[in-house]
Amino acid sequence: MPDLAVPQPYLIDACQYCKWSQSIFEELREGGVDAIQVTVCYHEDFRETVENLIDWKRRFASFSHLIMAARSNADIDAARQTGRTAVFLGLQNASAIEDDIGLLGILHELGVRVMQLTYNNQSLLGAGCYEAYDAGITRMGREVIAEMNRLGMLIDMSHSAERTTLETIDLSARPIAITHACPSAWHPVARNKSDAVLRALAARGGMLGLSLYPLHLKGGSDCTLESFTEMVARLAELIGAQHIGIGSDLCQGQPDSVVEWMRNGRWTRGSADLGTGKPVFPRQPDWFRDNRDFGKLRAGLERRGFAATEIDGIMGGNWYGLFRDAFAPEWAA
Repeated sequence: MPDLAVPQPYLIDACQYCKWSQSIFEELREGGVDAIQVTVCYHEDFRETVENLIDWKRRFASFSHLIMAARSNADIDAARQTGRTAVFLGLQNASAIEDDIGLLGILHELGVRVMQLTYNNQSLLGAGCYEAYDAGITRMGREVIAEMNRLGMLIDMSHSAERTTLETIDLSARPIAITHACPSAWHPVARNKSDAVLRALAARGGMLGLSLYPLHLKGGSDCTLESFTEMVARLAELIGAQHIGIGSDLCQGQPDSVVEWMRNGRWTRGSADLGTGKPVFPRQPDWFRDNRDFGKLRAGLERRGFAATEIDGIMGGNWYGLFRDAFAPEWAA
């Protein structure tokens, strides 16, 4: 049993999209996960996103002994004190605000605290990572960045193209995040991020959440923990361990049809070919199958030689610090 008189390190995962159930919420508690950010929008419009928020309101009521809604760091601390997991709500696309910037404020009032400016495609705000041409941030995108800064919503560029991401880092008054990706120097796929992006992100106080989704990992489902932690060590040399966290992109229990929904949305009558093979959920690596395996990741970082304070940061402390600044209602750069 841990000594409750000694403050325990935070364990925070900045991206999950599981098929939510009591068993998964129980696994979060078994794994000691203090907070997660969950996706409530991929391609949904405003009304459909609100329906997803209603679903989460029901979950918070039905499983109040395991999870609680989170809007600030105070809720993370309240969840820890009551043996629960704090759940932040986020959007992986700007489709939920349609073409109305006023909907950002409404979604913020409803509890949304994170939004990606694009998914894989061009949005009204910028270019996604699978577009052939990246024209950068649009006029509306500049306005949305400023409004998210004002409200206290974290800007996420996980699925965005290079120029669009770099311009967002420069335009945002608050640090931004890439909640779930890996360095492209380690595994060169469109979703992973270049060293240029990672340096710029860290220089402005932002963070990279390392994805544990097999398509983002060198070796895919067979990626070893040793390969992963070697990459983390190289990344720490590049940008500093204080700018690294975990965004597992765990999609536990989801049917394969959800992969087609993610890729295709409503924009194509065919199948969106991303060059990643048949649209199915790949097998998770053996060292991270679900929320109970975070201890294996911590042990791997220890074997790699990271200091305890660095590991504490990567496993959650760094997200705690970024969330404190990102969600604050007023911001002084």
